[in-house]
Amino acid sequence: MTNYNALYKKIPVETYLRLRKESGLSPKTEKAANIGLKNSVCEVLVLNQEQQAVGMGRMIGDGGCHCQITDVCVLPEFQGHGIGRIIMEKLKHFIDHELPDSCYISLIADGDAVHLYEKFGFQTTLPKSTGMAYQKKAE
Repeated sequence: MTNYNALYKKIPVETYLRLRKESGLSPKTEKAANIGLKNSVCEVLVLNQEQQAVGMGRMIGDGGCHCQITDVCVLPEFQGHGIGRIIMEKLKHFIDHELPDSCYISLIADGDAVHLYEKFGFQTTLPKSTGMAYQKKAE
């Protein structure tokens, strides 16, 4: 079995863009990635034995009152090896040890990922609240 190393590490823009694209997440522009990554509260990068980036996850927000887990992804050829769980373990450790007790941490679960997030204590907010989104499109 291959060993993976999950690190609290700044994610290079090129790596961020590649992992999003190759994992099937919506593409981001280089400009957006440069701005967004600078504003991360926490970044996790997963490397394989060859030191290649195979997964990542981030937390964004103000670091005190509100944070959101985002960009959790694993390259398709490495899925099913527990890397998503490894990413969430690192993010949850950061939540438990670095964020204030009253911080509200949210995320948007795509598809079956809801089962992974439930293992870390995340619960659906329905019917109390409904997640909503707006995505700005290029004109």
